Amino acid sequence: MNGAPSAYIEGYEKARRYDNALADNYIRHTVIGDPELDPVMEEIYSLHPGKLHRFVGAGIEQRNTELRAAPEPLRRFFEDFREPDWLDYSAFLPGVRAFHANADLMLVAFVAGVLVEGFSTLIAKSFSITGRVAATKRRLQQNNRQLLEIFFPGGLQRDGDGWKLSTRVRFVHARIRSLLARHEEWNESAWGTPLHAAHLGFAISVFSKRLLDYAQLVGARFTEKEKESILDVWRYSGYLMGIPESILYKDGAEADRIYRIANLCEPPPDPDSAAMANALIGAIPGIVDIADEEEQRQVIALAYKLSRALIGNELAGHFQYPSTRVFGTLFGFRLKQRLQRMLKSGLVVRADNFSRLLQISVYEDSGLTYSLPDHVKHERSQPW
Repeated sequence: MNGAPSAYIEGYEKARRYDNALADNYIRHTVIGDPELDPVMEEIYSLHPGKLHRFVGAGIEQRNTELRAAPEPLRRFFEDFREPDWLDYSAFLPGVRAFHANADLMLVAFVAGVLVEGFSTLIAKSFSITGRVAATKRRLQQNNRQLLEIFFPGGLQRDGDGWKLSTRVRFVHARIRSLLARHEEWNESAWGTPLHAAHLGFAISVFSKRLLDYAQLVGARFTEKEKESILDVWRYSGYLMGIPESILYKDGAEADRIYRIANLCEPPPDPDSAAMANALIGAIPGIVDIADEEEQRQVIALAYKLSRALIGNELAGHFQYPSTRVFGTLFGFRLKQRLQRMLKSGLVVRADNFSRLLQISVYEDSGLTYSLPDHVKHERSQPW
């Protein structure tokens, strides 16, 4: 394939020996963002930020009278939204139940494995340039909130908060993509389109299939039907986030293939990836309001051990994790979790898990916010 961004050339050649069609598809998507929303955001780029935020909120919240005052491209975007033919809300139910039975373990897997692994690609460049690393605690809380809402019963229905938050993420990505594309620090010839579809296709594969894999490693248990259901939930959330279906997995096997081809195509993680991964680990005590310094140290040390055990020594080395032995870490953690579950009923476990997720998620007093970044640099943007 001609025209691959220069940072991918070496990995792309290796990946084609593994699966040339999938490698071609991955590289093709490095120069694609959101084909439907990006043109809309370009047309309304000069719209005053306050109006943009208000109209996006009106569209997501279905405040149709307010939306009528929005620019036509934005109105048309919401009017033209269609559910995919493969959507089946009833297929989400086993996954929702399984999530709440295993939410504490899935959260461990999400933070210590899935989120840090998501920074192993060149997507970390966008966080480095924007300075978003400074907002790691809030981003982690926002991620937790979305996780909770998409697995809430009915959360992905049109009026559910999972639908709204997933669509908000789509607008955030499109806005950042537009800001970065205009910024001198973004090297398009080397890295492709900012927040490109290949990275998002990889990310949703990690959020879904790798989340299942890692959750089982820390003690979660799922039936095959529950696994398929959890994959269905994430697939529709990915669709709502604007990931083109041409790079959006159809099932767990395809999610695995996308994950593996991405790791071959992407260059090795660099210091920007390491900075994001370590910032994420360092933010964990803050989101659970641990003030004692010794307890903070212990929590971070455990997080590093679990993360290294999940993602492996090679990636942990790229992330510049502190050296630590992890032999027996996952076994010991699983044993402890299963013993605790033996002392509680299933209903108590679900209630405790739900309460814990609420405590570590962002809930604004004014409800959902649809503010978007109005400057490429985080420190110069209005809060969002």
